[in-house]
Amino acid sequence: MKRVLIIGAGGFIGGFIAEESLRRGYDTWCGVRPSTSRRFLSDPRLHFVELDYDSPSAMARQLRGALPEGEKWDWIVYNLGATKVMVYSDFNRINYQYLRHTIEALETAAMMPARFLYMSSLSALGPCDEKNYEPYRAGMIPCPDTRYGTSKIKAETVLETTPGLDWIIFRPTGVYGPHEQDYLMMVKCIDRHWDFGIGFRKQLLTFIYVEDLATAIFDALERGKTGKKYIISEPRAYTQKEFRRIVSDALGGKWVIPVRLPLWMAKAASVVAEKYGVFKMKPSTLNTDKYKIMKQRNWNADPSEAQADFGFVARHSLPEGIRLTVEAYRRDVEIARAAKKAGKGGKE
Repeated sequence: MKRVLIIGAGGFIGGFIAEESLRRGYDTWCGVRPSTSRRFLSDPRLHFVELDYDSPSAMARQLRGALPEGEKWDWIVYNLGATKVMVYSDFNRINYQYLRHTIEALETAAMMPARFLYMSSLSALGPCDEKNYEPYRAGMIPCPDTRYGTSKIKAETVLETTPGLDWIIFRPTGVYGPHEQDYLMMVKCIDRHWDFGIGFRKQLLTFIYVEDLATAIFDALERGKTGKKYIISEPRAYTQKEFRRIVSDALGGKWVIPVRLPLWMAKAASVVAEKYGVFKMKPSTLNTDKYKIMKQRNWNADPSEAQADFGFVARHSLPEGIRLTVEAYRRDVEIARAAKKAGKGGKE
């Protein structure tokens, strides 16, 4: 039985990774902070190790103390990362420094795994061809234009320059599914009959359903090639209009009013939202870094290397994945309503 450690197991994607690891019969461990929510990590077969990402020496002790002396994890999936922050230096701290600390801790503890899979992002490559809409390819030279993308490239460089580490890097496109929050905001808007987009030029969007990403992780660990970077995406792109229609159909054919904001207006809104987030001491989903990602016109992606090396298949098309996401969204709404109703009844 393979022993797997998922670092950054809390949250949306981590829960699905842990579930897929258990499904395949692996001895599954979750690396978390003491404060990490375990909402999606409730299976009693899971093991936990609490990690102090700010201290490599403390991490080394925690890793050594989790297993019997001389033993280690066969595979490590590194899913820890921040997609939005209140202070931009936190991208560097969380996405780059924490990975570097983890590698140092593994070296100190003599617990380097046989394979280490790192969850990067398509944003690490920077903007793609916005004239002919040629797709992102695995061998592209990175040129990130966001702080988020830059922090991911710095983390990738740590892996590339670590002697004796057999790494695999995933660069997934937009990941969606039950419990994800950013795309859920778009679903909620369309549920209220509105669809907001920015810019007036054609935009191509790509997606990967979270279960397909989790499956790809373990297919790559089992059969992929180390020292390679893979783009993970459904092998087709969608326009904003197609996305709106798919979500509307999943919601029961709701009528929707599309609203296109000029880039200057979206940029101004991102500045205001970012400053408001700082004032509220809470990261804002809309910010100047995210604005650069939103204004990008071409997210077309080519996953052919992943298909060739370990048989990657996106089993959920966007319509199927959105249907499952909307079903989960409606269940959550019903649960919230029932809880609210029960609460009112208790007060009466």
